[in-house]
Amino acid sequence: MQRLTQQPAEQYSSFRLPYFLKQVYLADKIADLEQFTGPEFPTVLGEGTNTIFLDNQHKPVLRYLADGKTLQQLGDDFLLHVEAGHNWHQLVSWTVTQKLWGLENLALIPGSVGAAPVQNIGAYGVEFADRCIYVDFYHWRHRTVTRMPLAECGFGYRDSVFKQQLQGLGVIVAVGLKLSAKATPVLRYPGLDSLPTDANIGQIFNRVIEVRQSKLPDYKELPNCGSFFKNPVLDQGHFEVVAKAHPAMPSYVQSDGIKVPAAWLIEQAGFKGVITDQVGCYQKQPLVIVNFGLTASEPLLTLIKDIRDTIKQHFGIELEPEVRLLDHTGSHYVPG
Repeated sequence: MQRLTQQPAEQYSSFRLPYFLKQVYLADKIADLEQFTGPEFPTVLGEGTNTIFLDNQHKPVLRYLADGKTLQQLGDDFLLHVEAGHNWHQLVSWTVTQKLWGLENLALIPGSVGAAPVQNIGAYGVEFADRCIYVDFYHWRHRTVTRMPLAECGFGYRDSVFKQQLQGLGVIVAVGLKLSAKATPVLRYPGLDSLPTDANIGQIFNRVIEVRQSKLPDYKELPNCGSFFKNPVLDQGHFEVVAKAHPAMPSYVQSDGIKVPAAWLIEQAGFKGVITDQVGCYQKQPLVIVNFGLTASEPLLTLIKDIRDTIKQHFGIELEPEVRLLDHTGSHYVPG
């Protein structure tokens, strides 16, 4: 295992604030994890595309880099076992070349395989949970890898047991995914619904990339962490109150309520394309907050607070950040 000191945070977060990480550990096998004995365990980081360091980090940071994969055929289905350090989009690309259906709608989502279950990543009508069979979790306390089946992962909208009860208690080291040799196109989402019903896997993959690139900035050119806020899900009573005051508000019925697009709320509140103190909401997609040259986190925190306060005042809706914000102790910062 490699240990690095005083590392620029720009190398470990796609938002690229100019802070430093005191210690970074690069592990490539489970045996490396056994070297951490506590009582404080490191902050686990994937590729940093959903994490913003708000200050210099005194707590150690760990990246688990093992990236192997194996494929097992089960009739018309396949079990794909992938280690956590594998890049997510590269994995999706590989499944498409193998004509294995299931992940094509999740193309071009940045980050690692190990980060995918934490957020239960999703796009264009498909979520990680839809394809997950199990997650292998190394628990700091038990010093062993536990295979957690889908039912134990607590997946919800951009949520999981790894983001809640198991947060900080261990490391995701691998996942098991169910893929199919049979065509299973998911085309109901806007942007894909214009494709023919018999679209092949390559057509869907390419269309997803095309749509994402038309709306979202490349974090390598404009530092960002993708969708900054979750789309709020309202209960029926709350939704009816808000919709009565704002009849043009888009909405989507979910199993647990009615989802409202956070991007629409932010645009209506006047933040789209506005840049203040070198930070602002992207012109083509206001749900993305872009770093236009920040030298400190304070303007970002001010913008987050302004957006949340304005949405709360205008719509009576609380926006919850989807991005992980870490203070100088490595603790999750929750904007007030």
